[in-house]
Amino acid sequence: MEIKKVHFSKECARFVLKGTTPAYVNTIRRLVVNRVPTMAIDEITFIENGSALYDEILANRLGLVPLITDLGSYFEKAKCKCKGAGCARCQLKITLNKAGPCIVYASDLKPKDPKVKPVYPKMPIVKLLEGQSLKFEATAILSNGKEHTKFAPGLAYYQGYPKFNIKASKNAKKAVEQCPKKILKLDGKKLKVTDEIKCDLCKACEAACEGIRVEGSDKNFIFTLESWGQLSIKEIFSEAVRIFDEEMAELGTAIKKLK
Repeated sequence: MEIKKVHFSKECARFVLKGTTPAYVNTIRRLVVNRVPTMAIDEITFIENGSALYDEILANRLGLVPLITDLGSYFEKAKCKCKGAGCARCQLKITLNKAGPCIVYASDLKPKDPKVKPVYPKMPIVKLLEGQSLKFEATAILSNGKEHTKFAPGLAYYQGYPKFNIKASKNAKKAVEQCPKKILKLDGKKLKVTDEIKCDLCKACEAACEGIRVEGSDKNFIFTLESWGQLSIKEIFSEAVRIFDEEMAELGTAIKKLK
């Protein structure tokens, strides 16, 4: 398989994967979304909630606050030495104590481990008026998107690499105008594609011009990963590959036992 980097930043990465299969690419996508673990608030004990929001609404908001995750310091409960009983290796205590009038932000959360802090400090949680207060104790754990989507590290998706078949047509100009990505242009009377990677296979050009056919490849793919910020793009991919290798090794061991 050949990998070509198209775009790489702290929040988003895009690659072209050549010479592979939909099953393999989708496996990587599923591992990223469902198996790569991150920290998130899982349980909350409200001591005082004088805000306009019910405990359940606040708990839902707090669970969705992305937390910077240190995979080297924490373990999923099922893999921890405490066997799920709860210890400093698999859970983290977070507190909050605020009185209004004010807006409670994610930065007001006080975790015992300063390395595990909100990715976006200015994420608003609730507004407190004069005389209102909010106080609670929460527990954050390391888990994955298979248990709940709040543990997912980001969004991963892919599409087949676009393949264009262009024939002469009197409606070529209309196809140029209808393309939402603006990747078609007329060179004299010839219609050309300026950037295939930007094509999202919407097929607006096909609808506008009978001389154009575009389809996604089943061997070459454009893979995109957007991080929510708990882990870096590199950490997400590295962890996904590690989990893939681990599960393939387990499968190999299980197959050997069948002989």
